[in-house]
Parts: sequence; structure tokens; C-alpha cells
Amino acid sequence: MKKIHFIISLFVLAMLMACSNDSSDIDLEGIEGPANISALTTVTQDNSGKVTFLPKGEGVTQYKINFGDGSPQSDYFAAGGTVTHTYKEGIYQAKIMAMGITGKVTEVTQEVMVSFKAPQNLVVVITNDLSVSKKITVKATADFAMFYDVYFGEAGKPEPITANNGESVSYTYQQPGVYSIRVVSKSAAIQTTEKIQDFEAKLVLNPTASAPIQPTRQVGDVISIYSAKYTNLAGTNFYPNWGQSTTYSEFDLNGDKILNYINLNYEGIALADNTSIDVSGMDFIHMDVWTADLPKLEIFLISKTNGERPVIKDLIANEWTSIDIPISAFTSQSGFTVADIFQLKLVGNPAGKGVFIDNIYFYKTPSQAIELPLDFESGTLTYAWSGFGDANFGAIPVSVVTNPDKTGANVSNKVVKIEKLSGAQVWAGASLDLENAIDYTKGNKVKVTVWSPKVGADILYKMEVSTSPKDGNGNPTVFIEVHATTTTANAWQELTFDLTTAPGFSAANKYDRVILFPDFGQMGTGSIYYFDDIKQFN
Repeated sequence: MKKIHFIISLFVLAMLMACSNDSSDIDLEGIEGPANISALTTVTQDNSGKVTFLPKGEGVTQYKINFGDGSPQSDYFAAGGTVTHTYKEGIYQAKIMAMGITGKVTEVTQEVMVSFKAPQNLVVVITNDLSVSKKITVKATADFAMFYDVYFGEAGKPEPITANNGESVSYTYQQPGVYSIRVVSKSAAIQTTEKIQDFEAKLVLNPTASAPIQPTRQVGDVISIYSAKYTNLAGTNFYPNWGQSTTYSEFDLNGDKILNYINLNYEGIALADNTSIDVSGMDFIHMDVWTADLPKLEIFLISKTNGERPVIKDLIANEWTSIDIPISAFTSQSGFTVADIFQLKLVGNPAGKGVFIDNIYFYKTPSQAIELPLDFESGTLTYAWSGFGDANFGAIPVSVVTNPDKTGANVSNKVVKIEKLSGAQVWAGASLDLENAIDYTKGNKVKVTVWSPKVGADILYKMEVSTSPKDGNGNPTVFIEVHATTTTANAWQELTFDLTTAPGFSAANKYDRVILFPDFGQMGTGSIYYFDDIKQFN
């Protein structure tokens, strides 16, 4: 019987291997051991000290418990199972051992208090979730207690949720309102201790995070109505006040401005002082919408010659819904034209709810895009490089210019010029946002043609996921960095950067920003560097 846990793991492993083939090998070493291991411990209220362990964790096939009282540890038992042990009164350090499919074991220690006294000094803390409507969290602590049950007081939900003493448990109600929450704290004693508390589960009435970051687009590919990412039409009226019950304000979320329509019946947006715009060359209208309680939003385009046409979109409560409506969804309705759009209309379905809206713009799919490979020869694309890191933490000069040295490895017409000013920071450089993230089918290595004024300059090539969480300096935390060194002065040469050698590299990451650091690690001396032909290869 002591060998049964090996047999189980080997059986599961054999099943996985049977599903593999020569082109899909299993990397057993790459499979992590079990994680987030803990156990719910409950005890019968009969002064017997009979404790039940219900372990939980990720990547676990079976568990074993060392009870911490000198008695033999349990046999292995399957994930989802329980094991029971009888303790004398006291405090014990039990060890929970969790085995994964590869045989790796993760062990955690958990305190088990067995007391034949009823719980005392019960404290219950109930809070509303700040980002999810109608979700509350209960945390109960009491002296001598092992666990507690929470009855949340919602009709049709009589069964409690159980948690260890001092740990939290969450619950989301169907409707907002005041509920009578009953907490029963339990030890090994026959007597329990309980508290009943009325608490209001509230709607979250505003977003706590900004809308998704919008992609980089060429100026000619977007007509922006309201977005911090693009240049907006001047003179737009976001509250022409058509005599309805709707009220309007501009919500400020830590400096991020968002349109907020309250008690939405219907309301308009008058474009550029009612001057019409032609969006027939666009493919989509986009907007990001957040609501606590509005299930549907009707979005109208209004033409000066053909009236209005709607498209209805479903919304998801308590999160941003990104909406992209094809322009054809409007033009297919009774010959509707979008050549003279002068207003938008928003209708709440049903009326009386609230919405927050950001990033309203029309856009088209570009025939050309800022993406790898980059050769800077396009006459229609705008390569919006941004320099950074001068002596005063400002921008060093960067621009697309005529190739000053059409010889050797590079005779193309256009190149990127980066001037590392005298006194510039050791990390000075320039960045370019891509409209399309890197495509790994084109290769995991990158070549860059570089013109350096000196031999031995460290060229740092970096890529970031611009939408990843920011660090304390506001920089994305998902990135890769690869170095190469120049071996030629005052001439073009091709440098190679193997992205797979970068710490943290993952082909699952959608890197959408290229950053170049000339002469990395050295203060600026007023030297000029040129770059061209950034391309992938295998």
C-alpha cells in the first residue's frame, strides 16, 4: 500500500506520454511542482478532537499529511479527498505534502489548534469588493477557534461556506442589498460562538482601472472623437443635452479622463460643432464601455442626409467591454450613408442605468503597418520614434533621415538617426511603438544594420509589451534585452540579437515596442549613431 502513490503518478504519466508524439515531446523537467498548498481543517463539536483535513492546491495528484503530534503520517490520498485524525487538546504544526505528476513534492506547514473551550472574542470583518459589484469578503477570528461557517443570508442559498479561523471567504450576491450574515465560529468544544451582522452588498459604481491601452495607429488610419491615445476632433460636444433625464460628467481616474453618463435614457455626441465628417474610408467604430448594471447599449450614427441607424451591443458588468462595430453594420441598413456623420447617439437599454465610456474613434485596417521588418523607406508611414535620456532626463534627438553613408552593408535611402548628446544618460536611447506585435513565425533572432562612430560600442536591443504592468518608474515590466558590440567604426555593419537568450524571453509575449540604446552604459559624448533594417530571421 505504501507504493500506491507511485503507481498512480506513473499511470497518469504514462497516459500523458501515450498522447505525445515525436513532434510533441513532454518536458518533464519543465513541469513545476505543486503550488498554493493549504488545507481546510474542521473539527467535530463533541470534545473528541476529531479533525478532518481537506487539502487544496495547484498541480497536485495526491497528498500526505504529517499530523505533527508524533503519530504516523497518513498514506497518500487523491486530490479532492480528505483524511481524519484525532488529536489531544493542544497546538500542532501539521505538514501537508503535495505530490505532482512528475513526483515533485511541495510541503507546507499549517497550524492546527485543538481546544475544548468554546471560541471566545469573535471578531467579524465584512467588506465590499472595490472592483466587483455585490461581492463581499468575510474574515472571522476568535480565540481557541479552528474554523468558522458563514451563512450569507441570500434566499435559496442555505448552505454555509467554511474557512479556517483567520482566513477570508468571499461571496457574490445576485442582487445588491442588505443581508443578514451569520458567522458560526467553532472549536473542538460542543459549544459554538456566533455573530449575526447586517451588511449591504453594494454595486461598484465606477471603474477602478483604466480602459485597455489602445494600439498605435497612423494618423490617416484613425478619426478620434475621445481618446488620450490619438488626436481628437476639435469642438466636439459630449453633452448637447437633448432634454432627457441623462446627466453627464467627465470622470477622473487618477488623471485618466473618462466620459460618464448617469441615468442614461439617451444622449448625443455632436461632432466638431455639428460639422459633418466622412467616415466612409474607415472600417470600424471603436469604444470601451464600463458599467455596473447596464446590459445593453444602443449605438447610433447620425447622418445629415439619412437620419440615424443603430447597432446594439451587449455589455459585461464590472469590467471594460471593448466594442468594435464594422461600419458596414450601419451602411447595410436601408442605404444609410456615413459620408456626412455629424452626431452619435447612445441609448441605455433599459433606461436609467449608468455607463463610463472611453476611446471613441473610427479606424481602418492599414495597408501598411509599423511592424517588423522595419526599413523606414515608406512614404506613407510615420515612424514616431521617441528619444529619452538626455542630461536633464529629457528627450535626445532622434529622426528618420537620408542615409549619410550609402556604402558597404547599407545603400538604402532612409535610416534612423540617434544623437547621444554630450552628458546624456548611460541609458539614453529611442523607442518605437509597433502597430502589430512581433510574429515569431518570422524568427526568434533579429538583425539590425548599425553605423557607429567607434569600435566596441555596446548596442542594446530591447522589446517591451507596452500594456504590461508598470514598475515604479512607469516602465513596462514584461520585456527582453539583448546586447551586441560594434566591431567597425564609421561604417555600416549588421549586428545579430538572439531574442531567446534574453532573461524572461517567452514566445507567448506579444512584444510591441522596439527600443535602441546606442553605446549603452556610457555617458553621451555628442556622438551620432544610425540604425536601419530591423528584421527577424531563424
